[in-house]
Amino acid sequence: MTTKRTMTLNLTDAEMRVLDELSVRKDITKTAVLRQALRLYQTVEARVERGDKLLFENEETKEKAELMLL
Repeated sequence: MTTKRTMTLNLTDAEMRVLDELSVRKDITKTAVLRQALRLYQTVEARVERGDKLLFENEETKEKAELMLL
């Protein structure tokens, strides 16, 4: 069984607006948005550490853009 731990998160108004918008758009709780974001970030970090690149491709134009992580 996974033990859950609680933390307090202070967000700016702009960050909270983004969290609210994503929660509504995805029809999930803010907590679920943050959990998904954390898993995505973990996956991206692991792939980048292996030397993979993160690319976005426009389906219509096939134009590709690389996302650079700092």
